[in-house]
Amino acid sequence: MSGYVFAIALCVLLVVLIFLLLRTRKVREKYVGIWLALAVAVVVMAVFPGLAFWLSDLVGVETPVNLLFATGFAVVLAVCIQLSSEVSALEEETRTIAEELALLRLEVESARGGAPAAPVPPAPAPADEDAPTGLAPGADDRLSQH
Repeated sequence: MSGYVFAIALCVLLVVLIFLLLRTRKVREKYVGIWLALAVAVVVMAVFPGLAFWLSDLVGVETPVNLLFATGFAVVLAVCIQLSSEVSALEEETRTIAEELALLRLEVESARGGAPAAPVPPAPAPADEDAPTGLAPGADDRLSQH
């Protein structure tokens, strides 16, 4: 199988995978565009291989492979920057929501007329049945009756 046919087959699989991820809502529409554009670009380069040579001559790159790697690096860098900005925005939103929740809890507690409630401790991990419980023998039976 030639490299061009392999590239086209790989792009078709990529497009199918992207649409499956989109259909199952594992990826949002706003992230699909770059991957579809990349797949189309690879198909165009595979169908018209002379285009890669023409572009490398136009840009002044010695070989088309170097242009391909430089372009791939630029695409990956752009995706990383975009994802970093998304993560930063989500962290800021999470912090704001946590602060608003704390203020609402304080407001509810003060409206009840009591002191602010202590934070709820995390639930204990499930105990191993063979591990000692620290209770006196028969204490489990007495606790289950109440």
